Amino acid sequence: MSLTDSAIRNARSPAKDTKLYDGDGLFIILKPSGSKLWRFKYRFAGYDKILALGQYPDLTLREARAKRDEARKLLANNVDPGAEKKRVAVETAIAAAGTFEAICDEFLDLLERDGRSLATMTKNRWLAKKLKPELGRRLLPDIEPFEILTILKRMERRGNHESAKRVCEFAVRVFNYGIITSRCRTNPATSLSAALVSPKVKHHAAILEPKAFGKLLRDIDTIEGFMTSRLALKIAPLLFVRPGELRKAEWAEFDFEQKIWRIPAARMKERVEHVVPLPRQAIEILADVSQLTSGSKYVFPSIRSNHSPMSENTVNAMLRRMGYGHDEMTGHGFRSSASTLLNESGLWSADAIEHALSHKDKNQIRAIYHRGKHWEERVRMAQWWADYLDKLRHGATVVAINAALAKPRNLSSTRVTAAVAVKRKRPRVC
Repeated sequence: MSLTDSAIRNARSPAKDTKLYDGDGLFIILKPSGSKLWRFKYRFAGYDKILALGQYPDLTLREARAKRDEARKLLANNVDPGAEKKRVAVETAIAAAGTFEAICDEFLDLLERDGRSLATMTKNRWLAKKLKPELGRRLLPDIEPFEILTILKRMERRGNHESAKRVCEFAVRVFNYGIITSRCRTNPATSLSAALVSPKVKHHAAILEPKAFGKLLRDIDTIEGFMTSRLALKIAPLLFVRPGELRKAEWAEFDFEQKIWRIPAARMKERVEHVVPLPRQAIEILADVSQLTSGSKYVFPSIRSNHSPMSENTVNAMLRRMGYGHDEMTGHGFRSSASTLLNESGLWSADAIEHALSHKDKNQIRAIYHRGKHWEERVRMAQWWADYLDKLRHGATVVAINAALAKPRNLSSTRVTAAVAVKRKRPRVC
């Protein structure tokens, strides 16, 4: 006798599993817990098998019979319904793993495991968020170029030309990863940049004229404010590293006996360790800093906490207080100033200056060959640069400097030892 919906609905929970049969292999199991499970019993290749169909009332009697009939059709075509169900489940799982969001997250995870910096990961996740809302659930092979272009053009209409370019470049990288991992065969984002407005290149504002740069150095000497921030601004033109590299500097990275600062690869833009030679003037400033921040691992900790580095806006904010607008000078501009004035001196090779700026050589073979070739020249250049800034600061007339001045100076080991001693022993000034 066939089952009825009311009979199933009103059936009470038995003391043990009980089966109620409908017909043609369909039956329902009544569980002591109250669950009611649909099953289909069939025979394939000489073996009795049972296929799980679903649970009542999520799957009604009519729906259960429809699934049974579908399974019987498969059997009529010599297809095992159980094996077909597993195949469909695997296919569905693969399809879900092939969505843009899944591939994008997988790609971001790869970048993170590859050791990309926190700042780089933050930027990449921001780029991903611009694409996920509309493309996230789409399968990679199904996404058309116009869908991506629609998102990019919308950004352009808001005036975000640079962001549109960056999002396009990120999309290209995600689809390339999809091709490499066999989730798609073509990259619909590859040629889209040609349809975008080219953003205007923005250079970091910098003072490039010696006399004006000397005035800036004098202004830095007289600015009022938090002492640690003032010293950070004072050492910035001496070492001309990137602002993020300076503000996150840690005491453990400095070797005062060797007079060097080793910036780890994880914090460098090009992911390669950068060694900075320390001139006498830089060591003197660091000795002063150590009296204030020796209790922190950071050379320039945050005003609010010793456990975090100085804010990324600190140096630029101080320049604004001194009256230098964002179109006149920036923290990053010290690098442009150093590059220009060092090149104009005519004393130093272009390679030495580029290495000092930690610029990556596009010629990989040449980069390996030149890795340590200019170190001695960089040491001499670092001290010459510090002495040259002293001349500018004091308003001396800038004249052509004899190359003999570029020879190494003998720094007193006592001075270096004293700097280390100051760092380790002097009490912290609050």
